[in-house]
Amino acid sequence: MKHRCLYDSIKDALKGILHVLRFERNMRIHVVCGLLVIILAKVLGVPRLEFMILILTIGMMFVAELINTAFEEVVNLITEEYHPLAGIIKNIAAGAVLVAAITALCVGYVVFRDYFLF
Repeated sequence: MKHRCLYDSIKDALKGILHVLRFERNMRIHVVCGLLVIILAKVLGVPRLEFMILILTIGMMFVAELINTAFEEVVNLITEEYHPLAGIIKNIAAGAVLVAAITALCVGYVVFRDYFLF
């Protein structure tokens, strides 16, 4: 089996990310929100450790959305008809994104609450 070079692997991974950005509205929303959080954190002077936690949380959100999209595409590849199990798989993957989003909101609240409480 021929091994692929690192450049080709990275190029393919970027193609996958760009595909999701192009065709998945929710991923674009996550990217915009993530960028706004990073800008806000920089403007407010959030300490380094909290900033790193924000970056990890944003990354977790992106990973969850990428995996969710991958599951949806695999299910769509296998069947075009509605199947209860296909629906369950898609719902579970969407649930993972919801858990990541709720976690991100909680982290954001903990990090930013002292900046906005009067």
